Amino acid sequence: MGKANDKSLENLRPAWTKGESGNPSGRPKGALGRATIARYWLEAKTNETNDLTGNDELLSQEDLITLAVIKKAKAGDVQAYRELLNSAYGQATQPIAIDNDFIDLSDLTTDEIRNLLSGDNDTNGDD
Repeated sequence: MGKANDKSLENLRPAWTKGESGNPSGRPKGALGRATIARYWLEAKTNETNDLTGNDELLSQEDLITLAVIKKAKAGDVQAYRELLNSAYGQATQPIAIDNDFIDLSDLTTDEIRNLLSGDNDTNGDD
């Protein structure tokens, strides 16, 4: 069983030695990455009818996709509308205030609690 175990461990070892790259050729210099290629095709322009204006225009693929999302949003697609707003104005953030101040209300009168809730933090009754 020792030989079978040694054989299976041998398969787990990399084919290269320590300090040597596992992909010495790597990506060729000047090769384009996925983001570069995507931007290239999104910028490709074509003559199309703008659905919003009805005019024939030279539009990029990005323009056409945005117009398609606007069309979906106008048809009632809430997710499409949300994505448009996020793209145009940035995603809304909702800050969460963490307040570790605990108030023992057991010794307060009803009027003092009302004052606290209304923002008047004077619980001594002094005006």
